Amino acid sequence: MQVTRVLQPFLPLYRRLLPDLPGLPNIPGRLAGLSTALLKATVLDLAILAGHLLLYPSGIAPERRRPALPPGENGASNEIGTECPTQLPTPAPLPVVLLHGFIDNRSVFVLLRRSLAQHGRHRVESLNYSPLTCDIRTAAELLGRHIEEICERTGSTRVDVVGHSLGGLIARYYVQRLGGDVRVHTLVTLGTPHAGTKVVPLANAHPIVRQMRPGSEVIEELSRPAPGCRTYFVSFWSDLDHLMDPLETARIDHPDLLAQNVRVTGIGHLALPVHPAVATGIRQALDTPETARADTRTGGLTVA
Repeated sequence: MQVTRVLQPFLPLYRRLLPDLPGLPNIPGRLAGLSTALLKATVLDLAILAGHLLLYPSGIAPERRRPALPPGENGASNEIGTECPTQLPTPAPLPVVLLHGFIDNRSVFVLLRRSLAQHGRHRVESLNYSPLTCDIRTAAELLGRHIEEICERTGSTRVDVVGHSLGGLIARYYVQRLGGDVRVHTLVTLGTPHAGTKVVPLANAHPIVRQMRPGSEVIEELSRPAPGCRTYFVSFWSDLDHLMDPLETARIDHPDLLAQNVRVTGIGHLALPVHPAVATGIRQALDTPETARADTRTGGLTVA
């Protein structure tokens, strides 16, 4: 196979990082000119992929339903394990639902789940949707049923959702098109093609990939007006994400949505749900008070 064919899906990213190479002629001879940042991100993504392949079998089975915490318990306790009479009770954090990406499963969130639990988010659950799923709308309906079950079981009226890649698009469809803004307080997306991605044209054989293309019916539905949407959106997008073409497709730009876009510098697509700096950003997004959410200025996150 020719090298140029192997690298073809990555040409949009190379053009973005190497604007001084119009047309990118003689690709093999130009590889030495790739930026150090891109090479580091690629190596990190490959290492994460290798580790994730080892964990993948552990995430195939659906997650066991977790029992609800006792009323008023928020995961914190004093030294002797009883409630301090001088301390006012604090509301428990909302349950967090994690939604994986295309041809993946809940094992991708092992590190993020641990990070959330270490910082007081003890009600964290993952939803596995089938790799044979062929419709984003169907997956969004499944997510809705799952969230209703969580709310009924925990007594919480709302949840937070974190979606990686396709998972973020499924969650956004549920929130924006199926009335899920009643249930979803905050939706965090990681490397999600909100405006559609043109990468890897050969993958169009899969129906759900076609729905992630610019101009698809699903993408068009998400561009329609959404007045009164109550969910707060935070979208993390990376300048080294080789699966987003164009890169800015991972941003949320919708006049009716309260959204913040956070640019991540220095890591690729697969690192977004596992990198500790991104995990810190996710926790901050989930903990943002209501009074501060009107400020939707674009933030930034640099990963060394």
